[in-house]
Amino acid sequence: MQEGAGLLGWLGSTALADAMRTSLWLYPIVEIVHIAGFTLLVGAIAMFDLRVLGWSRSLPVDQLGRFLLPWSAAGLLLIVPAGLMMFSAHPHDFASNRVFLLKLSLIAAAGINALLFHTGVYRTVAAWNAERTAPMTARLQALASLALWITVICCGRLLAYT
Repeated sequence: MQEGAGLLGWLGSTALADAMRTSLWLYPIVEIVHIAGFTLLVGAIAMFDLRVLGWSRSLPVDQLGRFLLPWSAAGLLLIVPAGLMMFSAHPHDFASNRVFLLKLSLIAAAGINALLFHTGVYRTVAAWNAERTAPMTARLQALASLALWITVICCGRLLAYT
């Protein structure tokens, strides 16, 4: 059982958390699923961002976005449960880890950036959909997205060492 009361204490004392800590293969398998999910999510996001930055201008931005969205969603469907399962194994350790907290903050920032992109400059996509340079705002948001997601991946990797 994990130390402490409250939600973290309860989570750390669940059967799932115990299985994550004691099973030889469960944690590594869940971690692989988490990494595969990030590959799908960040791969799809990176391809979209690179298109917004001007790569493969013959591909319409809106069509590429519609194509990549299911891949992003599939990635999220792997990432979220796997991440929660890993978190449950050591909730107090993760909740007090600065790298983990930075990772969560960067994910939130990436989500806000995507929301601002889709509710802002993306509404004008018809004007720059194919064979045209995206507006500076769109390109800056694509750069920010790439930087944020790469940093999220770095933080995830650094968790093994902090």
